[in-house]
Amino acid sequence: MAIPRAAKTQRRTRIQEEKEEQILEAALEVFSQHGFRGATIDQIADVAGMSKPNLLYYFRTKDAMHRALIDRVLDTWLDPLRAFDANGHPHQEIRSYIRRKLELARDFPRESRLFANEVLQGAPHIEDELKGPLKSLVDEKAEVIRAWADSGKIAKCDPYHLIFAIWSTTQHYADFDVQVRAVLGQDQAGEGRFEDAARFLESMFVKGLEIHE
Repeated sequence: MAIPRAAKTQRRTRIQEEKEEQILEAALEVFSQHGFRGATIDQIADVAGMSKPNLLYYFRTKDAMHRALIDRVLDTWLDPLRAFDANGHPHQEIRSYIRRKLELARDFPRESRLFANEVLQGAPHIEDELKGPLKSLVDEKAEVIRAWADSGKIAKCDPYHLIFAIWSTTQHYADFDVQVRAVLGQDQAGEGRFEDAARFLESMFVKGLEIHE
């Protein structure tokens, strides 16, 4: 994990912590709009409302700011999958997972776009995490889904592609929010669009996994 320079001092003050958060908030805004390659330290300093030298006291490089944000996003994004409970009822666990993912799309759209930009650029900063901790967690939860299918609780399916499908359909509401709102129109593009999406996706995935005799 990227550690800000100020965090390495023996006694970290409240002001230092607030400055780091101020910088990361600005960096998130810039990275989510322009991607890593298109973002500059000058842009981040401008959005943060501070001088470039002051910003560089806390984070020496653009990479350090980006890495700190990506680490946070990965941790937040994986929480719903970690909560996927092997002892729960499959249908309820899938419904809960869909809702948690949609809540992240609703509450953290910039973080979603930051992550999407990183992956679209070939994941140069997080390849090790994708192949390591992320893969291990997905492998673990894929075994849970496979066990549900083997015990007759849900229909046979490829657990990895089920997880991918949930990822893509839920994160669509963050990464393509402008398109979603434009197509839905004024009457349907309010906050209720997430509840409408949740009901539809729950029905689609749960019904698709029902066993038909």
